[in-house]
Amino acid sequence: MTPPAWLFDERAHAGHEHLDPASVSIYDEKARSDPTDDLTLLRRLSLDGSSTLVDLGAGTGSFALAAASVCRKVVAVDISQAMISTLKDRTRELALANVEIVEAGFLTYEHEGEPADFVYCRNALHHLPDVWKAVALQRAAALLRPGGVLRLRDLVYSFDPAEAGRVLSDWLDRATDRPEDGWTRSELEAHIRDEYSTFDWLLEPMLERAGFEVLESRYTDGVYAQFVCTTAGSG
Repeated sequence: MTPPAWLFDERAHAGHEHLDPASVSIYDEKARSDPTDDLTLLRRLSLDGSSTLVDLGAGTGSFALAAASVCRKVVAVDISQAMISTLKDRTRELALANVEIVEAGFLTYEHEGEPADFVYCRNALHHLPDVWKAVALQRAAALLRPGGVLRLRDLVYSFDPAEAGRVLSDWLDRATDRPEDGWTRSELEAHIRDEYSTFDWLLEPMLERAGFEVLESRYTDGVYAQFVCTTAGSG
C-alpha cells in the first residue's frame, strides 16, 4: 500500500551511513555493536525458543541474527535497501530459517500473525522527529502482547538545555579520526545538526503515553540511553 503523501519519509532521513552500500560495508566496524549483553538481558526476561522478537531498525542484523539462535522467530525490519541486502546475504550464509526480513520503517511496518513477545531497537529511533517518535512508539506497543518487552537503546540527551554546548563539545572531542575506527567528528556533527535526538524528560513521558511502563533507564555521557519497558498486562 502506498503511504500517504503527508507521512514522514523515513528513507530520506535514514542517513548516508545507512543507505550507501560502501558505508554499509564498514558499518559493523564503526558501530561495534556486540549483541551479547542485550541478548543476555532479554534471556533473563524470558526470551526463549517460544518467543517472537521484532528488531526495528535491524541494520546489518548483528542483533537479529544472534537472537535467531534463541528465538522461535525474529522479524528484522529496516528501511534501507543496502542494509536489507546485507542482512539477506548473512541470513543465507548462516542458513537461518527463522528470520523474516522486512523492508519497512517504524511508520510503515505492518506486523502479521500473533503479537510479538519482544521488540528490540538500537540507535534507530533518533531518525524520527518527536511527533513521529510518539507515533512509532505507539505502533511498537501495539504489536506486542500484554506484558511484552521493549528493549530500546538510542542517542538521548540527558542534560539541561543550558549545558548543550559543553556536553556536545565533549562528545565531539571523543570522536575517532578514521571512519573505519568509529564515528568521526563530522559524522557526530551531522547527527547533532540533522537528526533528532530527544531529551530524556520528553522521551520517558512519550514511552509512558505509548502504553509502556519504564522498568529501567540508564544514561551515559549525556548522549546515550538504554531502557527496558513492558506493556500493560505484565502482572
